[in-house]
Amino acid sequence: MPVLTNTQTTDKPVELQEGCSQQPNESGSLMVQLRSVTKTYTNGIDGLLDVNLEIKKKDFLFITGHSGSGKSTLLKLLYGEELPTKGEVIVDELNVATLRGDRLSLLRRRIGIIFQDYKLIPQRTVAENVILVLQAQGYTRKEIQRRLEPTLKLVGLLTKADCFPDQLSGGEQQRVSIARAIVATPPLILADEPTGNLDPDNSWQVMQILQKLNKFGATVIVTTHDEQLVRRCNHPVVQVRNGILHRKD
Repeated sequence: MPVLTNTQTTDKPVELQEGCSQQPNESGSLMVQLRSVTKTYTNGIDGLLDVNLEIKKKDFLFITGHSGSGKSTLLKLLYGEELPTKGEVIVDELNVATLRGDRLSLLRRRIGIIFQDYKLIPQRTVAENVILVLQAQGYTRKEIQRRLEPTLKLVGLLTKADCFPDQLSGGEQQRVSIARAIVATPPLILADEPTGNLDPDNSWQVMQILQKLNKFGATVIVTTHDEQLVRRCNHPVVQVRNGILHRKD
């Protein structure tokens, strides 16, 4: 059950009930914790202000807000691309700011990241783009082949395995990026505006895949400005406004 607090706007936690599990709030059941997190950039602009957030394992959470509001900053803090100016960012019981080198790499292996702009390698086929992740993590050839087919099948691209990115539609390219993010079965999936470049039909297809992964047990956090898509999915939502998190009903 995602729990949101913000010391600037409320005195106690706000529980986001809809679509969430009812398990006890034990520390081991939490996937993400932000504790009084502020992120101030070198130019003096605040990306986030005194944010507190708890997300349980197997939750699905939308983070909405205008461009520049702090949505992407929050995700970057979770995988260590940015560090908090104040406060603590805990992912799977690890304080991200204290991780360096191999320890940070090991955490990132447990996080699948989906970007708006796909970030595919144009000279590699669909299959090659996906298995690069497993090769980098030292999986055997047998294990790579065991994982590849069901992953491509899940995202509806099994018949496109030998195609190159420029032979695919935008929606298909985004599904390749999803396959790449999930092929190592990470317990946490971060999707940063995954439907930002897609039409409504392809956007809904992407969201159906993410919801299916959530049903399989992954914790899913999605940033988006697509209010219609958020309403259609009916998952808990928080909104970032001027660096502050607000519950959105």
